[in-house]
Amino acid sequence: MKVIFLDRDGVINQEVGYLHKVEDFKFIDGIFKACKHFQSLGYKLIVVTNQSGIDRGYYQEEDFLYLTKWMLAQFGDNDVDILEVFFCPHGPKSRCNCRKPHPGLLLQARDKYEINMEYSWMIGDKESDIEAAMAAGITNTILVKSGHIINERNAKAKFILDSIKETKDIIR
Repeated sequence: MKVIFLDRDGVINQEVGYLHKVEDFKFIDGIFKACKHFQSLGYKLIVVTNQSGIDRGYYQEEDFLYLTKWMLAQFGDNDVDILEVFFCPHGPKSRCNCRKPHPGLLLQARDKYEINMEYSWMIGDKESDIEAAMAAGITNTILVKSGHIINERNAKAKFILDSIKETKDIIR
């Protein structure tokens, strides 16, 4: 199986600090079209997201799960199937292996679904997304500028794009 791994905040939805409410969720322009393109090429879609707001007490895991269920329904309404959402609820001081830049979320997905990492991609908006991908054996990486500010000179991503809309020119 080959997969497109997607970070959530800044890639799927507009970056909002500690997003946990449906009314604050705004999809990035072009996300559904891009995901349909990936599916047409035979890729499965998996979301991998750090959610330190849970550990910090800004919202509960139930809030995240409710928002995720709503987000997945929106994808479904747009004929996009997200295979699964893997998330890390831990804060930056945690010693877990699941918080990106550690590869734990990607390795969990790989082991659960027997994913071929060589033919898979990671699309993120932070260098930590790319570092996690590389640590998990994914070399096909894209940083999008629709979330956080990117230091392009030091970025390790294979490609840097303005938004998810441009991925169709790269992933064929």
